[in-house]
Amino acid sequence: MNAMGNPDRAGSLDDAALLARMQARDGAAFEVLMRRYNRRLYRVARSLLRDSAEAEDAVQEAYLSAYRSMGDFRAEAAVATWLTRIVVNECMTRARRHARRDNILPIVALPAAGTAEEGDTMPESPSANDGETPDRALLRAELRALLETRIDALPQDFRAVFVMRSVEELSVEETAQCLGIPEATVRSRHFRARSLLRESIAQDLDLAERDAFDFDGERCDRIVAAVLKATS
Repeated sequence: MNAMGNPDRAGSLDDAALLARMQARDGAAFEVLMRRYNRRLYRVARSLLRDSAEAEDAVQEAYLSAYRSMGDFRAEAAVATWLTRIVVNECMTRARRHARRDNILPIVALPAAGTAEEGDTMPESPSANDGETPDRALLRAELRALLETRIDALPQDFRAVFVMRSVEELSVEETAQCLGIPEATVRSRHFRARSLLRESIAQDLDLAERDAFDFDGERCDRIVAAVLKATS
């Protein structure tokens, strides 16, 4: 592939124009297209595979498949939908392969649903407020980690629909096209996913309420010491 194109200039092109330039072996156009949809495709792959490294590999393989088959693209769907379908198919192939392997020889136990591994989180989105305090940044990170854990715990069919609809904000129609399911199924799965998330997060809040404004030993000792000092 010719990599001598200008990514900055290609960045202003729409998807169809980028695809045309890719077919002419313009590496810059391919780079722009990948950067344009990397986050969406990663999130979709991550929702299906629940593993960051595996999701990255799946996205990479999907791009290679798209590159090899781009001559067959007939614009019957949007380029983004076409790429997402390739990622979904790649993830399904990997999931089936892993299922067969685990059934034959379960060597290593898979992490339980909702168990986060080091680095196993969604890519960080730019903060809406670059000047937020460290405390608020920590709170945002904790809430994000909680939500990711609960999303991971959803059944796969619900998880994929939720990520596409609520995280990536795809339309019902596009989500249905990407997953190859009826629009009514997208709506019902999205509704069910949101209900399950609300239930699980509500349980976390119920537990957290008991620890709100916790009066720990250090604070207790400090108040007692200050009063004793003032009254001595």
